[in-house]
Amino acid sequence: MHKQTRMVVVGCGDIGSRVAQLMQGHGWQVYGLRRNIQRLPAGIVPIAADLNQAQCPSDWPQEPIDYVVYAMAAQGMSEADYQRAYVQGQQHLYSWLQHYQQQPKRVIFVSSSAVYGQNDDSWVDEQSPTEPKRWSGQIMLAAERCAMESGHPATAVRLTGIYGPGRNMLIERVRQGYHAPHRHCFTNRIHADDAASLIATIMLADAQGQTIESVYIGVDNEPAEQAEVVAWLQQQLKVSSVAGLVLQPRSGSKRCSNARARALGWSAQYSSYREGYAVQLAEL
Repeated sequence: MHKQTRMVVVGCGDIGSRVAQLMQGHGWQVYGLRRNIQRLPAGIVPIAADLNQAQCPSDWPQEPIDYVVYAMAAQGMSEADYQRAYVQGQQHLYSWLQHYQQQPKRVIFVSSSAVYGQNDDSWVDEQSPTEPKRWSGQIMLAAERCAMESGHPATAVRLTGIYGPGRNMLIERVRQGYHAPHRHCFTNRIHADDAASLIATIMLADAQGQTIESVYIGVDNEPAEQAEVVAWLQQQLKVSSVAGLVLQPRSGSKRCSNARARALGWSAQYSSYREGYAVQLAEL
């Protein structure tokens, strides 16, 4: 009898739910932890919990767990919110695993390209130095270390700017007349579906005995200047710029490479912002 692979998605929100459904499709048993379990996809075993609480949730699975995906999102934009969501919550998780003597084959921590401080349009990969200048990147880096030092095999997946259904801020801004006159401000994106498929690819490869790295960058094939993306969206939406409505450049300017993720067998379904936003615009 083939044993079913069991996994827990801690923070089963947008990306976590997409991962959960993909793994369900591979026949895995998936538990989803979130505060509001009403919003879990069908068939995901609910774990109602608030990760700010150190106490182990009463419906935490007591059987062995093969994989954990930590996909929490901070509740707010303060340093304390980030610290709670990414560092303290993770520490609570590891104490629960220890409590039940669960030894997952791998913990996947969903991180962010904010850990890179590069601002010179240079290409960045998993071996590039991580010297974030902003506190958000610094806390993410501390959270990655927390995963690496957890006593479990761990992989950090550094996602770039996620877009997709329900993430329409840039589209709305452009519609209002915001524009990006700044040249040389490279941005990096990944569609939410591609972010989830990368995490799924890593777990499936690991389960099949492939060598898994401790870090992967999640990004599409084509970093693009903010001005170029905005101009393209203006064209699609048939809107023009309004004087005075200027999008501020994102922090840093770098070009992230997905070569390592591709070497594992992953490929982006939406290879650039054009393919991804075209679908999103059609659905609005």
